[in-house]
Amino acid sequence: MLQNPLQLRLEKFEPWQQITFMACLCERMYPNYAVFCEHTEFAEARGYREILDSVWELMTVKNAKINFERQLEKLEELIPSSQDYEFYGVYPAIDACEALANLLHGLLDREGLLESVIDVSQVSVRTVAQLEEAQGAEEITNANQKENEAVCAEWDVQWAIYRPLKDAQERDIQLIKDLRQELREEAVSNIGMSV
Repeated sequence: MLQNPLQLRLEKFEPWQQITFMACLCERMYPNYAVFCEHTEFAEARGYREILDSVWELMTVKNAKINFERQLEKLEELIPSSQDYEFYGVYPAIDACEALANLLHGLLDREGLLESVIDVSQVSVRTVAQLEEAQGAEEITNANQKENEAVCAEWDVQWAIYRPLKDAQERDIQLIKDLRQELREEAVSNIGMSV
């Protein structure tokens, strides 16, 4: 597990900040899933998009009612198996699903929210580290992670999402919408995939 001071800071977040942070990271991982679906016709990427959109809706629409158990069931059908594909893209796609599942579990069990937010942060950085290793980098550890540009870039983005959330005094719907919009328009994943 790669560590970063960010993880300790996330513990101090209010639930709405933790949920938004996770949704942002899932938004960044969405292209990994979408590209996999395009290459394999395994599923419609739209399924992932709709589940993630339901989380954004919860965060931005007053009195939104969403059945997250049902969303989790839908997600389970969208997770590919690494045994079925030779194509490396299956791993980032699985990670994207794992991150979204962590987010949904956090919403269902608010006591587990902190664990979920750390898990989603970890999954996102792990996707980057594993691709680097698959491309020939030596194993990435806490000791050497600062020497890997891609891993450092991933932590930088997580910090960049963290900062405006930290500065918000209360649940700021406009900020949440702006973060979502920015990540959607960028449409580039944590490993440089774009839809």
